Amino acid sequence: MPETAITRLKTGTPVCWAVSKGLTPYPEAVSFMEERVVAIREGRASELIWLLEHPPLYTGGTSAKPDDLLAPDRFPVFKTGRGGQYTYHGPGQRVAYALLDLERRGKDIRQFVKGLEKWMITTLGEFGQIGETREGRVGVWINRTPPGGPLREDKIAAIGIRVRRWVSFHGIALNVEPDLSHFTGITPCGIDEPGLGVTSLVDLGLPVTMDDADVALKKSFEKIFGPTIDETL
Repeated sequence: MPETAITRLKTGTPVCWAVSKGLTPYPEAVSFMEERVVAIREGRASELIWLLEHPPLYTGGTSAKPDDLLAPDRFPVFKTGRGGQYTYHGPGQRVAYALLDLERRGKDIRQFVKGLEKWMITTLGEFGQIGETREGRVGVWINRTPPGGPLREDKIAAIGIRVRRWVSFHGIALNVEPDLSHFTGITPCGIDEPGLGVTSLVDLGLPVTMDDADVALKKSFEKIFGPTIDETL
């Protein structure tokens, strides 16, 4: 991502940064985001990055296909207004909801998504991992193809956003240490090609805690989007 594009994503005003402990019910999170988006647009609240974990659940975005929900009775399933297809949220996965005023950040949704990708790639770099994007595949991937061997690439971070009146909500999900078997109840993001799977930082052999991930996420976010200030929700 060119430095000029990164510069356009920054503002001089700190973004509020909040971390919720425990497991946050999905409907509660969506309700909060809906209210905050309105407040940001009306100038009554600041931009916000909200870090949390959800109980095990599946969400279907605006492009979700019924056949990609392989185990509809396994966990609660929520239809959501974000872009994308089916994804999983659960303990051990750091969800970061990005409620940002894109009117002040270039009004360029494509560049904003690239900024989110760069955020994830930079975060992974803090742990010595090379995250990559792929044409036609949403999210950030780890190439685990052995030399001379068959393709193996695993998704480690999902991205799905919605924009209303130039305020973004929903965001990213980074796999720190979730139960990867929970992903088998869906076709993640509609991708079922041979050699493609799902991984996490711990699955890659890294002794990363959620607190470690949060530190890396904050440091990397500030490089891409600008300064933050802590907020208690």
